[in-house]
Parts: sequence; structure tokens; C-alpha cells
Amino acid sequence: MKQILINYMKKYSDLNEAELDKIASEVTITPFKKGTVLLQQGDVSTHCYFILKGCIRKFSVSESGKETTVNFYTEEQSVTIFNPHASNQSSKYSLGCVEDCVLVVGDLSIEQTAYDETPGLETMILKMVEGDMGTMHDEFAAFISSTPEERYQSLLEKRPQLLKRVPQHQLASYLGMTPESLSRIKKRLGSSQI
Repeated sequence: MKQILINYMKKYSDLNEAELDKIASEVTITPFKKGTVLLQQGDVSTHCYFILKGCIRKFSVSESGKETTVNFYTEEQSVTIFNPHASNQSSKYSLGCVEDCVLVVGDLSIEQTAYDETPGLETMILKMVEGDMGTMHDEFAAFISSTPEERYQSLLEKRPQLLKRVPQHQLASYLGMTPESLSRIKKRLGSSQI
């Protein structure tokens, strides 16, 4: 698992193999069972995650009990819930393991210490976050300008693995529709992939 992390870091860093190996050796890698809640909506987020194996769902539950899936994160994606304006603000989202996961777990309270101790780490993390933010911006823009059927077709093209890894009701929520609407779209398109 450590080599997966090193290979990922190489994409965003000019650090040499020994420096990357040192970083990878110092991080906490933890397995989590399917169904584990990593962050409960309303709690303060104190950790960030990088997925080596598995799938995490980011979701919220309204006061009326309606559950909305905001995103799914899979291998080689980072997951952080933070509010740069208030470090002790409660989270508007929950994070849960959709599958058994193996995660790099980062402690947000010691982030600056890690940057101070490892030259080049902050620049590498910044590049990773910039890449993630660009992708999220593009996905959000496409999402709001598309029909439910177009959203499903985009998912088939860009993230087809989710169709086999995620329960249909969560996938429908992520696409902004009901499970029944998703079933109708799949039937209309002749897709039986879920």
C-alpha cells in the first residue's frame, strides 16, 4: 500500500524517492470496515483521508431526514472536510465507508508541524488540492447544466466503477434523482449495469 502512495505523490512532487519514502513511512495507514462512519454530520472534522483502497461517501441528512449524497471518493482521492474561516465549526456532512477501506489518515491539528518538518510537503499538498478543486469545479458546472439523463450518461463515461460499487439509492441521490427515476433512465437507455 505504501508504494501506491509514493507513486501518487510522484505526480505532484519533485521530491526524490528517499524523501517520498520517508513521508510514506511516517503516515498512518488504517483499515476501516464497510459501514464505518469517519465523520458524523455536526461533529468537528479533525482528520483528512487519502484512499488507498475502497470507497467513501460524503453525505448530509436534512432536518426532515432526507439523505443527500454529495460525492463518492475512490482510490487515489483525498477527502477533507474543512472550513478555512472557522477551524472548530461543525461539519455539514458525514463521511462513511461504502466498502472496506484502507486509508491514509492525517491529523489536521499537526498539519503545520508536518509542513515545517518536511520541506516540499506543503507545495505537494497544495498541488494535490488545486487539482482536486479544479476537478470539483468542472464536475459541479457540468452537473448543474445537465439533465438527469445526461448526468447518468456522464457517470457511465467518467466513473463507471461506481455503478458496481455503490447502492442504487445512494447513486440516485448523488445524481439528483429518485431511485425510480434512475431505474427508468437505465431502462430507457438499455443499461443493466447496476
